[in-house]
Amino acid sequence: MSNLIIDQYELFPFDLRAKKIMEEYLQLLNLDTSDYTFAANYLWLSNGSGFYSIIEDTFCFFLLTNGEISMLLPPIGLQADALRAIPVCFQLMEDNNSSPINTKIEYADEYLISNFIKEIDQDSGIFDFLEDYVVERTLVDYIYDCNDLIELAGNNFSTKRNEINKFKRIHPDYVMEILDVKKHAEGIINLLNKWISDRMKYLPADKTESFLDGIYSERAAVKRMLASYEELNLIGLIIRIDGKIQGFTVGEKINHNTASVIVEKTDFEILGCAQFIFREFAKLLSTEYGVSRINVGDDMGFENLKKVKMSYRPIAMVPKYTIYKRQ
Repeated sequence: MSNLIIDQYELFPFDLRAKKIMEEYLQLLNLDTSDYTFAANYLWLSNGSGFYSIIEDTFCFFLLTNGEISMLLPPIGLQADALRAIPVCFQLMEDNNSSPINTKIEYADEYLISNFIKEIDQDSGIFDFLEDYVVERTLVDYIYDCNDLIELAGNNFSTKRNEINKFKRIHPDYVMEILDVKKHAEGIINLLNKWISDRMKYLPADKTESFLDGIYSERAAVKRMLASYEELNLIGLIIRIDGKIQGFTVGEKINHNTASVIVEKTDFEILGCAQFIFREFAKLLSTEYGVSRINVGDDMGFENLKKVKMSYRPIAMVPKYTIYKRQ
């Protein structure tokens, strides 16, 4: 992939060579938000091409789609530097784009913009930002206490416990393994393909197109994950039943205390498998990696996914925002 030149700025391809550079800037923030890692962004780049540039001593991450550029994260660096970089980045986007629709900064963490907000309209969720910008609350990350996911204690988790117990009773010969790409890649792809096929059987006709768009991105992310698993320092777990991979989960450490779940798939015809592997992954992250909190990302605006994530009783919900330039 070639470099981009916009105005006097050179934008470099967001490939594995960018990992060390981005992570040096991310260390200045120490956030719990799932989007603020190299791996998460690298894996989910499928519908466009990623580029980055160092502007005002911040790491600026751009997405190029059909010739238009936007920012997938705000400038990453010290807050004073980020404040100087924001108008430069907006000017760069405006100079390149044919329409203001894509001129925006997505997934802005609440901490990063809290000192810049001037007025808050709680009803609309839209904030005035530095007079020239508008900030809109979009999604939230769901964060759980690791011990809650392991113990599943109390009435709130009785359904989860029952599902896990039923799974273990029906499938007593299950085997858990640490993900090894050489051993498990083929089985993971086979499971993903089966999951897609099964899901399509029960999908309403009016949902097919949006599902296919989403699953294209997810399948590309899984294939990219398998191709670069070691380089990305990922953590994975698989479950076998009768020798066949029936579930996998992959995440990473975001910081010293918090890990994320980037992608998880189980055969949804095997009841309780999803709940079981989620608990086992929490155990692995706690015992082997010293993690006390797990971030499972946002719900992408899907009500059913929101319901599932709320059912695990998050201890924190971290808002994320999109920044627009006032027209």
